[in-house]
Amino acid sequence: MIQRVYWPTENWRTVNPEEAGMDPAVLAGLEPLIRARHKNIKSIAIVRGGNIIYEKYYHRATPADVQNVASVTKSVVSALVGIAIGDGLIKSVDVKVMDFFPEYAGMNGGCRGDITLRHLLTMTAPYPFPDWREPLMKLPGQKDWVKFALDMLGNGGEPGRFKYCTSGAHLLSAVLTRVLGKSAREYANGRLFGPTGMRFIPDDPKQGFTFFHIFNPYAKGWLHDPAGNSTGGLGLTLSARDMARFGYLYLNGDHWEERQVVPEEWVDSSWQPAVNAMGDLKYGYLWWLGEEGGVPVKMAMGDGGNMICCVPSMDLVVAVASTVTRKSTDRVELLWKCIFPAVKDG
Repeated sequence: MIQRVYWPTENWRTVNPEEAGMDPAVLAGLEPLIRARHKNIKSIAIVRGGNIIYEKYYHRATPADVQNVASVTKSVVSALVGIAIGDGLIKSVDVKVMDFFPEYAGMNGGCRGDITLRHLLTMTAPYPFPDWREPLMKLPGQKDWVKFALDMLGNGGEPGRFKYCTSGAHLLSAVLTRVLGKSAREYANGRLFGPTGMRFIPDDPKQGFTFFHIFNPYAKGWLHDPAGNSTGGLGLTLSARDMARFGYLYLNGDHWEERQVVPEEWVDSSWQPAVNAMGDLKYGYLWWLGEEGGVPVKMAMGDGGNMICCVPSMDLVVAVASTVTRKSTDRVELLWKCIFPAVKDG
């Protein structure tokens, strides 16, 4: 564990790339690459050794602006599940999902009753839809998102094979609401965002539930379903700096300053490959795991190219906030073309 003498709880400290052991000439390649191929990026922040060494904003964005970070939300929900387990509010990841929803006991058929929180965290629960074809556009129009997600859960095969499902991540948020008596957003403000210096995340009482509202690139706060459950698979809005704070928390194992925020064993488990996911990528507890340019990386990824990339071997965090678009280029290109080659001493 790296011993830190400085924490960006209130303000980030900015240093020149050379002071952080990075080549500014190589980093200079980011600007033309972003403008040419990644035009929906709103902000990017690169942190090394706890200091911001590169930070750019586009399309009139500022450090104060937040962006709907899409499925990066999932990795934040994973952290909250780990904190709730550490707080003794959830026994373990092996608790059955249906145990939290007794009012839906009549749906406990097939293998649905065997599905655990671990299956939801690792995307290894079976669903009836083809891979990467989740009927997500139907979700916003549902009166009961939990029932909609449970209807699909446990159908279409046996547990254990990777199948990406945003509705399954939403069930985790609903579980948190059940055990906490408050939303994931409220819990996060007190137990995750506040201690790390991330901004307080508000609710939007005027939020609607159409497709546009849920996938709104101009959303603020953290969206919720009609029952008040924070959206578990998307809909959290963060600034690039706060995305970097979340990544920096995980990079440091579990703690922020002298306070343990996420249980250390949870971070370790989250970053252990649980299942083969896509190509060479593995999946942990709602984190993508793999190598880019030969460098091991841990990534929270979202549509539109939203990304928090943690690189423990380089003491590096890269945060990218983007407008969600249908056809965005792969942000990992920035890593292996311009960022990793700029590291002189890692």
